[in-house]
Amino acid sequence: MKTDYLIVGSGLSALVFGALMAKSGKKVQILEAHEYPGGFGHTFTLAKKYKFNAQLHYVWDCGEGYTVNRVLKQLGLDKEVTFERYNPDGFDHMRMPGYSLDIPSEPEKLIQRLSTLFPEHTDNIHRFISEVQKVSQGLKILSPPIISTELFKHFGVALKTLRYLNSTLQDVFDKFKLPQAAQTLLALQWVDFLLPPNQLSFYAWVILFTGYQQGAFYPTKHFEHVINSLVKVITENNGELLLNHEVTNFIVAGKTVNGVIATDKITHQSHEFTGDTIICNIDPKKAAQMIGIEKFSRTVRNKLNYDYSPSNYMAYCVVKDIDLRDYGFGKWNTFHIENQDLNQTFAQMYEKNDFSHPSFAITTPTLLTSEERDCPEDCQIIEFLTVANYNYFNNLQQRDKKAYRQKKDEIFDRIIDIVEKYYIPNFRKHLVFKVTGSPTTNERFCWCPNGNSYGSNLTPQNMGIGRLNHQTSLNHFYFCNASSGYPGFAPTFWTGANLYQKLSGDMLLAKG
Repeated sequence: MKTDYLIVGSGLSALVFGALMAKSGKKVQILEAHEYPGGFGHTFTLAKKYKFNAQLHYVWDCGEGYTVNRVLKQLGLDKEVTFERYNPDGFDHMRMPGYSLDIPSEPEKLIQRLSTLFPEHTDNIHRFISEVQKVSQGLKILSPPIISTELFKHFGVALKTLRYLNSTLQDVFDKFKLPQAAQTLLALQWVDFLLPPNQLSFYAWVILFTGYQQGAFYPTKHFEHVINSLVKVITENNGELLLNHEVTNFIVAGKTVNGVIATDKITHQSHEFTGDTIICNIDPKKAAQMIGIEKFSRTVRNKLNYDYSPSNYMAYCVVKDIDLRDYGFGKWNTFHIENQDLNQTFAQMYEKNDFSHPSFAITTPTLLTSEERDCPEDCQIIEFLTVANYNYFNNLQQRDKKAYRQKKDEIFDRIIDIVEKYYIPNFRKHLVFKVTGSPTTNERFCWCPNGNSYGSNLTPQNMGIGRLNHQTSLNHFYFCNASSGYPGFAPTFWTGANLYQKLSGDMLLAKG
């Protein structure tokens, strides 16, 4: 049976779009190749008692009146899907030998803390943080839909913001002459982008950094509840989610996409699925290659010529007979680096596959909510995240699986050596379960080309006016994905909701 909206993939932006359309009375059908919905937001269970989320750790834009809250209210989920706020006095703990900085929500407090660490650079620090706040305001003015009265009212701020269109974070650090250690402390949540300052778009850093300052959150009932709640809205409004259905081709007539051919991975049978409108949540470049890149306009083909973001290494761990709160962990994330030069550290790990002096993030989901457990009462979950090179791990896995496993263990052991030295003595004694993931794990379980973690790379080249959006130049066919919007929990909410309002006329995200 033909559906109103046939959605290919069940990543977060697709689930948001599908839930909004289903709630509005449209017939929605979603095809997902994986056994779980949610893309990078999916949750998996190991050893029958430990729950881990694939990639999401903390989120922003969830406060009253912000994007996520608006969407949840529209869906009638704002009382059911709630969030716990990280400690506003220090939601990110930045740590490196000789320096310690807790990032607070208040910009003035951040200036004070940095000035205490670097008293000779107080003026430059103040100017830099003030500039970040102005650019944040300018990006909001310049984000669609652009309101002409607001643009005219704040024209100076918007113009100043546009001057940074092609700037990296490093460019702006250099402009304000911040000391090296201050740069590293401010950029130490690089793991949220998997890029160092000399490659990362200043815009991308400002959006995320100031977004978390306005409120860093974690779901009260973990991310699995968020995903399941969106799916429930879809199915309770006559929608359908078919798991284990891999799309192998698109049904195209001329410039019109009418449907897809998908294989049921359980029965191995192929079926045709059609819809009045096809929403593509799988990687746009991959979809375009399946359809035939020549069918797209030159403008869209140019926008599809993006680089993928780097991938990552994850270690999911369970500890017992220990309370991580006694060791400095709580409602915050911890970011560690051995070397003050973050650009150099990144290059060592990503380009040389050398993790002897790594930088990594530590997150403790068990400590972020007491509403629902992600493991039994007598244990806690702690996770470690850093960058990893897809080509290196893919070649290693195909050539020598033993060497592949050894490299994963080598990275884990080096991280834990540092954890035992600086944070939790005898950590290994309390470790009762661990599993590690590499870029090929991402590719296998999240269906992301090259194991990419964020779709298109968050460099200035990919963050400008030429960035891909929902438009495909084909009839009844739209992109709805991190690469055709923006990556991360809140941005994918925005991407799905933005496409919904464009196709429905319901201005859910209208400014005002």
